[in-house]
Amino acid sequence: MTPLHSINNPSTHIKRSKHKLLSALTTGASIAAIGALSMTAPTLASAKNIQPSSADYSFTIEDKYKGSATRTLSKSGNLWKYDVKARVAGVASASQSSAFTINGNNVSPTQASTTYKILGIGRTHKLNFDPNKKQVMSNYKGKSTNLNMDQQAFDDLSLEVQIRQDLLNGKFSGNYYMAKHDKIEKTPFKKSANTKITVPAGTFDTVRVDRVHDDNSRSTSFWLAPSLDYLPVKVSQINDGKKMDLELTKVN
Repeated sequence: MTPLHSINNPSTHIKRSKHKLLSALTTGASIAAIGALSMTAPTLASAKNIQPSSADYSFTIEDKYKGSATRTLSKSGNLWKYDVKARVAGVASASQSSAFTINGNNVSPTQASTTYKILGIGRTHKLNFDPNKKQVMSNYKGKSTNLNMDQQAFDDLSLEVQIRQDLLNGKFSGNYYMAKHDKIEKTPFKKSANTKITVPAGTFDTVRVDRVHDDNSRSTSFWLAPSLDYLPVKVSQINDGKKMDLELTKVN
Protein backbone atom coordinates (compact mmCIF):
# COMPACT_ATOMS: atom_id res chain seq x y z
CA MET A 1 0.00 0.00 0.00
CA THR A 2 1.15 3.55 -0.73
CA PRO A 3 2.96 5.31 2.16
CA LEU A 4 1.17 8.27 3.74
CA HIS A 5 3.56 10.84 2.23
CA SER A 6 2.62 9.65 -1.28
CA ILE A 7 -1.04 10.51 -0.74
CA ASN A 8 -0.13 14.04 -1.92
CA ASN A 9 -0.55 12.68 -5.45
CA PRO A 10 -4.04 11.11 -5.18
CA SER A 11 -4.57 10.70 -8.92
CA THR A 12 -1.63 8.29 -9.01
CA HIS A 13 -2.32 6.28 -5.87
CA ILE A 14 -5.93 6.51 -4.70
CA LYS A 15 -7.36 3.93 -7.11
CA ARG A 16 -4.61 1.45 -6.27
CA SER A 17 -4.93 1.77 -2.49
CA LYS A 18 -8.58 2.74 -2.00
CA HIS A 19 -10.20 -0.68 -1.70
CA LYS A 20 -7.50 -2.14 0.58
CA LEU A 21 -7.64 0.84 2.92
CA LEU A 22 -11.44 0.77 3.04
CA SER A 23 -11.47 -2.94 3.77
CA ALA A 24 -9.03 -2.51 6.63
CA LEU A 25 -10.73 0.63 7.93
CA THR A 26 -14.19 -0.92 8.11
CA THR A 27 -12.74 -4.01 9.78
CA GLY A 28 -11.11 -1.65 12.25
CA ALA A 29 -14.51 -0.12 12.83
CA SER A 30 -16.26 -3.40 13.41
CA ILE A 31 -15.83 -7.13 13.72
CA ALA A 32 -16.94 -7.51 10.21
CA ALA A 33 -18.90 -10.36 8.65
CA ILE A 34 -20.17 -12.41 11.56
CA GLY A 35 -23.66 -13.90 11.30
CA ALA A 36 -26.86 -15.24 12.72
CA LEU A 37 -29.11 -18.21 13.44
CA SER A 38 -31.79 -19.22 10.94
CA MET A 39 -35.07 -17.28 10.98
CA THR A 40 -36.91 -20.35 12.22
CA ALA A 41 -34.65 -20.93 15.23
CA PRO A 42 -36.61 -21.04 18.53
CA THR A 43 -36.17 -18.20 20.98
CA LEU A 44 -34.95 -18.78 24.52
CA ALA A 45 -36.86 -16.93 27.23
CA SER A 46 -33.96 -17.39 29.65
CA ALA A 47 -31.22 -16.47 27.17
CA LYS A 48 -28.36 -14.33 28.43
CA ASN A 49 -27.95 -10.95 26.77
CA ILE A 50 -24.89 -8.83 26.20
CA GLN A 51 -24.86 -5.52 28.07
CA PRO A 52 -24.53 -1.93 26.75
CA SER A 53 -20.90 -0.87 26.45
CA SER A 54 -18.42 1.58 24.98
CA ALA A 55 -14.85 0.75 23.97
CA ASP A 56 -11.90 2.39 22.21
CA TYR A 57 -9.49 0.69 19.80
CA SER A 58 -6.30 1.39 17.90
CA PHE A 59 -5.45 -0.21 14.58
CA THR A 60 -2.50 -0.38 12.22
CA ILE A 61 -2.58 -1.09 8.49
CA GLU A 62 0.67 -2.52 7.08
CA ASP A 63 2.59 -0.69 9.84
CA LYS A 64 2.06 2.51 7.81
CA TYR A 65 -1.45 3.76 8.53
CA LYS A 66 -2.42 4.18 12.18
CA GLY A 67 -6.00 4.81 13.23
CA SER A 68 -8.48 4.73 16.08
CA ALA A 69 -12.04 3.51 16.52
CA THR A 70 -14.80 3.88 19.11
CA ARG A 71 -17.67 1.41 19.37
CA THR A 72 -20.77 2.16 21.45
CA LEU A 73 -23.59 -0.30 22.13
CA SER A 74 -26.71 1.25 23.71
CA LYS A 75 -30.29 0.28 24.52
CA SER A 76 -33.53 2.29 24.74
CA GLY A 77 -36.60 0.23 25.62
CA ASN A 78 -36.59 -2.79 23.31
CA LEU A 79 -34.42 -1.11 20.67
CA TRP A 80 -30.66 -1.60 20.60
CA LYS A 81 -28.25 0.61 18.67
CA TYR A 82 -24.61 0.01 17.79
CA ASP A 83 -22.53 2.98 16.61
CA VAL A 84 -18.94 2.79 15.39
CA LYS A 85 -16.59 5.53 14.25
CA ALA A 86 -13.08 4.94 12.86
CA ARG A 87 -10.49 7.22 11.31
CA VAL A 88 -6.98 7.43 9.92
CA ALA A 89 -6.05 11.05 10.62
CA GLY A 90 -5.95 13.19 7.50
CA VAL A 91 -6.62 10.26 5.17
CA ALA A 92 -9.84 8.35 5.76
CA SER A 93 -12.83 7.89 8.04
CA ALA A 94 -15.70 5.44 8.44
CA SER A 95 -18.90 5.41 10.46
CA GLN A 96 -21.34 2.57 10.96
CA SER A 97 -24.65 2.24 12.77
CA SER A 98 -27.07 -0.62 13.29
CA ALA A 99 -30.49 -0.79 14.95
CA PHE A 100 -31.96 -4.11 16.09
CA THR A 101 -33.97 -5.96 18.72
CA ILE A 102 -33.05 -9.05 20.72
CA ASN A 103 -35.71 -11.70 21.33
CA GLY A 104 -34.40 -14.51 23.50
CA ASN A 105 -31.07 -15.28 21.82
CA ASN A 106 -32.05 -14.00 18.36
CA VAL A 107 -30.92 -10.62 17.04
CA SER A 108 -33.31 -8.99 14.53
CA PRO A 109 -31.84 -6.00 12.65
CA THR A 110 -34.15 -3.28 11.34
CA GLN A 111 -31.74 -0.95 9.55
CA ALA A 112 -28.03 -0.25 9.12
CA SER A 113 -25.78 2.31 7.49
CA THR A 114 -22.08 2.46 6.59
CA THR A 115 -20.35 5.62 5.34
CA TYR A 116 -16.68 5.94 4.43
CA LYS A 117 -14.51 8.73 3.05
CA ILE A 118 -11.00 8.79 1.61
CA LEU A 119 -9.49 12.21 0.87
CA GLY A 120 -13.00 13.67 1.01
CA ILE A 121 -14.49 11.19 -1.47
CA GLY A 122 -16.95 8.72 0.02
CA ARG A 123 -19.80 6.25 -0.28
CA THR A 124 -22.78 5.24 1.83
CA HIS A 125 -24.42 1.81 2.00
CA LYS A 126 -27.83 1.46 3.67
CA LEU A 127 -29.78 -1.66 4.56
CA ASN A 128 -33.45 -1.96 5.60
CA PHE A 129 -34.66 -5.32 6.89
CA ASP A 130 -38.25 -6.56 6.50
CA PRO A 131 -38.57 -9.89 8.34
CA ASN A 132 -42.28 -10.19 7.47
CA LYS A 133 -41.53 -10.18 3.74
CA LYS A 134 -38.19 -11.93 4.32
CA GLN A 135 -36.42 -9.25 2.33
CA VAL A 136 -33.58 -6.76 2.70
CA MET A 137 -33.52 -3.49 0.78
CA SER A 138 -29.94 -2.55 -0.08
CA ASN A 139 -29.10 0.95 -1.32
CA TYR A 140 -25.61 1.64 -2.66
CA LYS A 141 -24.35 4.23 -5.18
CA GLY A 142 -27.93 5.38 -5.70
CA LYS A 143 -29.10 1.90 -6.69
CA SER A 144 -31.68 0.00 -4.64
CA THR A 145 -31.77 -3.79 -4.69
CA ASN A 146 -34.28 -6.15 -3.04
CA LEU A 147 -32.55 -9.20 -1.55
CA ASN A 148 -34.53 -12.32 -0.66
CA MET A 149 -33.81 -13.28 2.95
CA ASP A 150 -34.55 -17.00 3.04
CA GLN A 151 -32.41 -17.22 6.18
CA GLN A 152 -31.80 -14.46 8.67
CA ALA A 153 -29.24 -12.00 7.31
CA PHE A 154 -27.35 -9.27 9.15
CA ASP A 155 -25.23 -6.19 8.69
CA ASP A 156 -21.69 -6.15 10.11
CA LEU A 157 -22.58 -4.86 13.56
CA SER A 158 -25.70 -6.89 14.27
CA LEU A 159 -23.71 -9.92 13.06
CA GLU A 160 -21.17 -9.25 15.78
CA VAL A 161 -23.92 -9.03 18.38
CA GLN A 162 -25.48 -12.30 17.21
CA ILE A 163 -22.28 -14.29 17.44
CA ARG A 164 -21.60 -12.82 20.88
CA GLN A 165 -25.11 -13.87 21.90
CA ASP A 166 -24.43 -17.35 20.51
CA LEU A 167 -21.23 -17.67 22.53
CA LEU A 168 -22.92 -16.41 25.70
CA ASN A 169 -25.66 -19.02 25.33
CA GLY A 170 -23.63 -21.93 23.95
CA LYS A 171 -25.33 -21.63 20.54
CA PHE A 172 -22.37 -20.92 18.26
CA SER A 173 -23.01 -22.78 14.98
CA GLY A 174 -20.40 -21.40 12.57
CA ASN A 175 -23.02 -21.09 9.78
CA TYR A 176 -24.02 -17.46 9.32
CA TYR A 177 -25.26 -15.02 6.67
CA MET A 178 -24.49 -11.39 5.81
CA ALA A 179 -26.28 -8.85 3.60
CA LYS A 180 -23.88 -7.35 1.05
CA HIS A 181 -24.43 -4.67 -1.60
CA ASP A 182 -26.21 -6.99 -4.05
CA LYS A 183 -26.54 -10.39 -2.40
CA ILE A 184 -26.89 -12.32 0.84
CA GLU A 185 -23.75 -14.33 1.39
CA LYS A 186 -23.08 -17.37 3.58
CA THR A 187 -20.19 -16.54 5.92
CA PRO A 188 -18.79 -19.56 7.82
CA PHE A 189 -16.71 -19.30 11.02
CA LYS A 190 -14.99 -21.72 13.35
CA LYS A 191 -13.77 -21.59 16.93
CA SER A 192 -10.02 -22.23 16.95
CA ALA A 193 -8.63 -21.97 20.47
CA ASN A 194 -8.86 -20.52 23.95
CA THR A 195 -5.89 -18.30 24.70
CA LYS A 196 -4.68 -15.49 26.94
CA ILE A 197 -3.57 -12.32 25.14
CA THR A 198 -2.28 -8.90 26.18
CA VAL A 199 -3.45 -5.69 24.48
CA PRO A 200 -3.15 -2.04 25.58
CA ALA A 201 -6.33 -2.40 27.68
CA GLY A 202 -4.85 -5.33 29.66
CA THR A 203 -4.54 -9.12 29.65
CA PHE A 204 -7.63 -11.20 28.84
CA ASP A 205 -8.65 -14.83 28.53
CA THR A 206 -10.17 -15.08 25.04
CA VAL A 207 -11.92 -17.37 22.59
CA ARG A 208 -10.43 -17.17 19.10
CA VAL A 209 -12.87 -17.30 16.19
CA ASP A 210 -11.63 -17.53 12.59
CA ARG A 211 -13.51 -16.73 9.43
CA VAL A 212 -13.33 -19.53 6.86
CA HIS A 213 -12.24 -17.97 3.54
CA ASP A 214 -12.34 -19.62 0.12
CA ASP A 215 -9.30 -17.57 -0.87
CA ASN A 216 -6.06 -18.82 0.74
CA SER A 217 -4.54 -15.34 0.47
CA ARG A 218 -7.03 -14.06 3.05
CA SER A 219 -7.32 -14.70 6.79
CA THR A 220 -9.39 -13.08 9.53
CA SER A 221 -9.15 -13.90 13.25
CA PHE A 222 -10.99 -12.45 16.26
CA TRP A 223 -10.09 -12.78 19.94
CA LEU A 224 -13.24 -12.40 22.06
CA ALA A 225 -13.19 -11.94 25.85
CA PRO A 226 -15.86 -13.85 27.86
CA SER A 227 -15.33 -11.43 30.78
CA LEU A 228 -16.54 -8.59 28.51
CA ASP A 229 -19.55 -10.43 27.01
CA TYR A 230 -17.24 -11.63 24.21
CA LEU A 231 -16.28 -8.12 23.17
CA PRO A 232 -13.47 -8.32 20.59
CA VAL A 233 -10.14 -7.38 22.18
CA LYS A 234 -8.07 -8.10 19.06
CA VAL A 235 -8.69 -8.55 15.33
CA SER A 236 -6.06 -9.59 12.78
CA GLN A 237 -6.71 -9.60 9.04
CA ILE A 238 -4.60 -10.38 5.97
CA ASN A 239 -6.00 -9.57 2.52
CA ASP A 240 -3.78 -10.16 -0.53
CA GLY A 241 -0.72 -9.81 1.67
CA LYS A 242 -1.95 -6.58 3.30
CA LYS A 243 -2.13 -6.88 7.10
CA MET A 244 -4.36 -5.04 9.57
CA ASP A 245 -4.28 -5.39 13.38
CA LEU A 246 -6.90 -3.99 15.75
CA GLU A 247 -6.45 -3.91 19.55
CA LEU A 248 -8.62 -2.80 22.47
CA THR A 249 -7.19 0.25 24.25
CA LYS A 250 -9.92 1.11 26.75
CA VAL A 251 -13.32 -0.04 28.02
CA ASN A 252 -15.25 3.11 28.94
